[in-house]
Amino acid sequence: MTQLILGPMATLSHEAFRRLVEKFGGPDEYYTEMINAPTLMQKGPFEKYYLMNGPLPQKIVWQLTSKEGQSMAAAVELLAPLGGIGIDLNMGCSAPEIVHSGAGIAWMLKPKEETFKMVLGVKKAIEEKAPNFRLSAKVRLGAENFSEEGFYDFCQGLCDSGVQRIVLHPRTQREKLSRPPRRYFAERLAQRLKEKGVQVIYNGNVKDAESAKAALSDCPSCKGLMLSRAAVQKPWIFASLRKSLCAQNNSELSDCHSELADCHSELAGRHSELVSESESEPESGEAKIDLMQTGLDYINLLQEYQPKEFFKSRMQRFFSYYCDNFTFGHYIKMKMLNAADPKSAEETFRSYFDQEPNDRWKDLA
Repeated sequence: MTQLILGPMATLSHEAFRRLVEKFGGPDEYYTEMINAPTLMQKGPFEKYYLMNGPLPQKIVWQLTSKEGQSMAAAVELLAPLGGIGIDLNMGCSAPEIVHSGAGIAWMLKPKEETFKMVLGVKKAIEEKAPNFRLSAKVRLGAENFSEEGFYDFCQGLCDSGVQRIVLHPRTQREKLSRPPRRYFAERLAQRLKEKGVQVIYNGNVKDAESAKAALSDCPSCKGLMLSRAAVQKPWIFASLRKSLCAQNNSELSDCHSELADCHSELAGRHSELVSESESEPESGEAKIDLMQTGLDYINLLQEYQPKEFFKSRMQRFFSYYCDNFTFGHYIKMKMLNAADPKSAEETFRSYFDQEPNDRWKDLA
């Protein structure tokens, strides 16, 4: 069965958001938002929020970033007692401030010897402090002048240094999301690394059942799909994709039955909760998503699992995507971005559905 994974997103892939996603039937793995290893080791006042491992510690992948390797290796000992699947090295972030600091995709642009030495250092720390952890790396294709063989050689070097899984976003450093990702690089990389037992995960423009099926068709050798922004707009997307993919692959239906039953059971339970909160649900045989309650749930989870200093940025980031579900998305998005505190955010959000009650309910899709 194809793995479905929530990608790392700054200000979004925190515990409050993970708990919201898990309510609908979450992914197989949750990557944390990138953790700055030097700041983590200095034990700043907010670092404890980056170390939260709920709702399911066994699904967590800790993503680290730094301009140098020593702090990332040292962070392994701090993360080991928290459990999880393993450590992921951020080599794909192309935000200018991250690249200029020497982190993110800068690791693909440095002399290879320096990068592989860093990976070896983290791998050694894992073997000593967290032997059950997997080591992975999230990468892009490289700079604009990258060569295909150079890219494959770089990935081979990562594997020779101890990386056991590569997540590929097949765009270059400066290519924007408007350009279609080059999926064939993920498929070719997966074929090359298969003999070594190294898994490749495809990441890029997977936002619904149609795009997921297209990605799997183009990348049949990849172990799974990573989704990021689409899960913010539709926190129920993993349940929806699981249902669609299981239905499509008749040969895998026997393996999917129990997982799909669990998914339906969880959604049914959630559905019952939502019905008790409102009498306005339209009648239908299909499971419905209460978009109002989902947004309110996020606001409440933020208050429980994030510091008050983070509320506004985390709230704004979530609703900038989530409001795309609505008829007058731009209007409510601007209203939510201007909300000063949790109370005003909740009142603003509720008032939208007083004006647009038909926007409240959505089919699971």
